[in-house]
Amino acid sequence: MEEGKINQNAVIVEIRAGVGGQEAALFSRDIFRMYSKYAQNSGWKLRILDANESELGGLKEVIFELKDGDVYSKMKYEAGVHRIQRIPETEKSGRVHTSTATVAVLPKPTHSEIRIRPEDLKTDYYRASGHGGQYVNKRETAVRITHMPSGLVVTCQTERSLQQNRENALAILEAKILEKKEIEEMGKLSSERKTQIGWAKRAEKIRTYNVPQNRLTDHRIKKSWHNLEEILEGKLDSVFKTLQKEEQIETQNN
Repeated sequence: MEEGKINQNAVIVEIRAGVGGQEAALFSRDIFRMYSKYAQNSGWKLRILDANESELGGLKEVIFELKDGDVYSKMKYEAGVHRIQRIPETEKSGRVHTSTATVAVLPKPTHSEIRIRPEDLKTDYYRASGHGGQYVNKRETAVRITHMPSGLVVTCQTERSLQQNRENALAILEAKILEKKEIEEMGKLSSERKTQIGWAKRAEKIRTYNVPQNRLTDHRIKKSWHNLEEILEGKLDSVFKTLQKEEQIETQNN
């Protein structure tokens, strides 16, 4: 999909804990908090679609919608693997641990882009559970939707209402179907064209957060910032401006 056709006003962001167990889940929570603060300062609206907490209050996974602003033009740079280096609170010997989290940024489709036929969906309902496996609700309000033609499966259990969970799950599913379609289209393009587009792969390591040195490094443009504490508090403007400038230079050179 060409960027001009992408819905610039709304995205669905998916953060998943990667390597590092509990520490990775805490890092996922920190990234979510960073984006939440940036969204708040930018006047964007944030709505959590689904979340799965860890035992220590981290986030194994969180999926949320951002809208009402120049959302896509900023958030598109965030897709990929984020890595943090820090001494965990539970670490007795003061060793620095490395953990990762994966961020996916999915443009939210307009109704004309994705049409899902009801007969292509298999919907299951079950009771929502919290961390530790205990059931949060006695009623079956959690939703699992399978899109049979693509094999994509999404779940949602954040809301107390079955209908709201179903609506959230469908919003996630639509974005994932669009992403799958885009990846398939990308596969048909030449490698030169792919490089120019700069498709952000989920598996690509894009950034390192070095807490002991208060440094953020973006590996794509080989640049570092030495105000990591502020960045984690949502002050991302300098990062986004630099990435936008580098992208403009690259586009002009191509």
